[in-house]
Amino acid sequence: MKLQDSVIAITGGGQGLGRSMAEHLAARGATLALIDLMPEKLDEAVAACKAAGGDARGYVCNVAKEDEVEKTFAAIQADFGKLNGLINNAGILRDGMLVKAKDGKIEKRMSLAEWQAVMDVNLTGVFLCGREAATRMIENGDQGVIINISSISRAGNMGQTNYSASKAAVAAMVVTWAKELSRYGIRAMGIAPGFIATEMVASMKPESLEKMASGIPLKRIGQPSEIGQTAAFIFENDYLSGRMIEVDGAMRI
Repeated sequence: MKLQDSVIAITGGGQGLGRSMAEHLAARGATLALIDLMPEKLDEAVAACKAAGGDARGYVCNVAKEDEVEKTFAAIQADFGKLNGLINNAGILRDGMLVKAKDGKIEKRMSLAEWQAVMDVNLTGVFLCGREAATRMIENGDQGVIINISSISRAGNMGQTNYSASKAAVAAMVVTWAKELSRYGIRAMGIAPGFIATEMVASMKPESLEKMASGIPLKRIGQPSEIGQTAAFIFENDYLSGRMIEVDGAMRI
């Protein structure tokens, strides 16, 4: 798929990896439909994409709400007349131990609210946006690509029962959708980032960052631009489907 003039929707596109991927794709000539809950962040991201050389529009939407997702993708269709790609990037963290005890006494348990909040955004949001994007692509007769952003934590990570489960699930969706949607000319792929220098990571203490980097075989934290490069590679290689690309500096070898 050629990125030039392609319309690509990105959830969580107002900041972090979403914005970084959007700017990278905009520089390659793509048109971005950025979806986020924060209007001010969307405005900044749209301006950055335009400065990078591509067109962009922002859409305020809670990806966990079916009616909002349907309205948002209808608006994208109305605004651009087509949809060529979707990056399911929106996600949240609510980390905590499943059960925490001291001297045989339970001090804290992961609450159902903490579990459900992560599932609503990280899993249900991916399902809703993926379904709506596929619907639009099929109705338009547009060949397209859906990319799910997973994580190396999908293999299981201490303190992340909810997050790890959600990221394992969206990885499974990649394989399922690749098999189901190929007949319509739609590919599905996934990216599993390791530790990436987003705003949240960059705000950590230097000693914490150094300790984190020391555990990575390449001895450094990944850059957001490297995730954008991976997304562009997926869009442009028409024989990639049903697979997960790990961008983690060899952490999971």
